[in-house]
Amino acid sequence: MVAGVRLRSGVTRESVVASIQRSAGESTEPEDPYATFDAAEHFAGSVAGDVRDPYPHLARKRHETPVERRRDTLYEGITRDAYYVYRFDDVSQVFRDNETFSSSSIRDLMGLVMGPFVIVGLDEPEHKRHRNLVAQAFRQRSLQRWEESLVRVVIDECVDRFAARGEAELVRDLTYRMPIQVIAEILGLPRDDHTRFHQWAIALINVAADPETGLAASESLREYFAGICELRRSEPRDDVISDLVHADLDGERLDEDEILSFLRLLLPAGAETTYRATGNFLYGLLTHPDQLEALRRDRSLMQQAVEEAVRWEVPLLITSRRAQRDVEIAGVTIPEGSEVVIQTGSANHDETRWERAEEFDIFREPLPHIAFGAGPHMCLGMHLARMEMRLTADRLIDRLPNLRLDPVQVEDHDAHIHGETFRSPTSLPVLFDPVA
Repeated sequence: MVAGVRLRSGVTRESVVASIQRSAGESTEPEDPYATFDAAEHFAGSVAGDVRDPYPHLARKRHETPVERRRDTLYEGITRDAYYVYRFDDVSQVFRDNETFSSSSIRDLMGLVMGPFVIVGLDEPEHKRHRNLVAQAFRQRSLQRWEESLVRVVIDECVDRFAARGEAELVRDLTYRMPIQVIAEILGLPRDDHTRFHQWAIALINVAADPETGLAASESLREYFAGICELRRSEPRDDVISDLVHADLDGERLDEDEILSFLRLLLPAGAETTYRATGNFLYGLLTHPDQLEALRRDRSLMQQAVEEAVRWEVPLLITSRRAQRDVEIAGVTIPEGSEVVIQTGSANHDETRWERAEEFDIFREPLPHIAFGAGPHMCLGMHLARMEMRLTADRLIDRLPNLRLDPVQVEDHDAHIHGETFRSPTSLPVLFDPVA
C-alpha cells in the first residue's frame, strides 16, 4: 500500500502519524464503547460456533479414531482432506516434530490477512530468527513492569465502573474489554483508538465468514501500524513497537513487512484468546464456589488454578500443520502434503493422563498440559496471558466481597461456555456486596 492512499476506513499513514503526535497516548475515550456489547451477538458472527460441550464427542474420537481422516470446508466452495489427531501423546508429537510437521498450513490460512511473515506459520530457520528478535520485546523485566504499571491498572479501571453497583456482567464489563486495552497499551497505541483496534482484530479472526471485511481490516491495520513504526524509528518510546523496530540480534533486524505481520498477529491474539481464557477461568471458579473460596483464603493456589483453567477449557481447540513426508501416527499413515489438525482441547482431556479430565479441579496434581502448544512454537504470549488471568481473579476477589453468580441472569442469558473452535462464556452475570 502506497503511503497517502486513503483506505475505506479513512486511515492514511500521514493521518496516523499526526494523530499519535497529537495524542502521545494520553487521551481517553469520552464514553464507554462497550456499554451495549452483547457476546451472544458476537458469537453469532464468529467462527466459534455454539456447541455447549464438545468433550464427550472428543472422548469417543480418542477411543475409536484417534487419527481420523476428514473432509474440511475452509471457505465456501473450498475443501481439503485433513487428518485430525486427538490423543495427548500424538498431539505432543506433532507439536514437537517441526521437521516432519510444517507450520506452512497456518501461513497459507492466515497470511492473507496477517502478511507473509506471520510467525506462527514459519518453519526453521526463519522461525527461530523471527522469534529471537520479537522475543526481545517480551523479556522478563518488561512483564514485571507491565504487571504493576499497566495490567493491574487496566483491570482496576474496569472494576471501578461497576464496583458500586453490586452486580455486573463480567464478559461485557471486564473480560472482553481488558485484554485489548492491555495489548494496545503495550504496543503504545493511543487510547482513542482502542475500540477501533478491537473491531479490526475481530474482523481478522472472522475473515472466513466475512472475507471482504477481514481483508479491509487487514489493510487498515497494516497502514496504521506502518505509520506508528515510521514515527517510532525517529522518536522511540518505551513500548513494544519501538522495541521491534530497533531490535538487533547479531546484526539482524526485522524489516517492515516482518514487523507488520507480527503486529497484525499480536493484536487479535492479545484481544481474543486472552479474553476467552480469562472468561473460562472465571466461569470455572464461579461455578465451583468452594474452589473460589479456597483461592480467596490461599492465593498460593493461584498458579495451579490458572494452569487448570487453561487445561480444562482452552480458548482455541485446534491448530494445524502439514506433513512434510509420509508419517505414521497411531497406526494411520498420513501422506506427505496432508493437512494435520491438532485437537488441543481433546489432548488436554485425555483420560490416560488426567483422572476426571472433564472436571475443573484446582486441587488436582499439576501435570504439564498443552494449551499453549509445545516445542519451537510454544506460545510467545503465554506468560502475559497467565498474568492477566491471575491478576483478574486476584482483583475481583480483593475488591468484590461475596462474589457469586446471579442465578436468575445465568438462566436468562444462558451463561455457559460455548464454541467448537473458540470457546468462552457469552455472559457472566454476578452479584456481590457493593463497594463505595
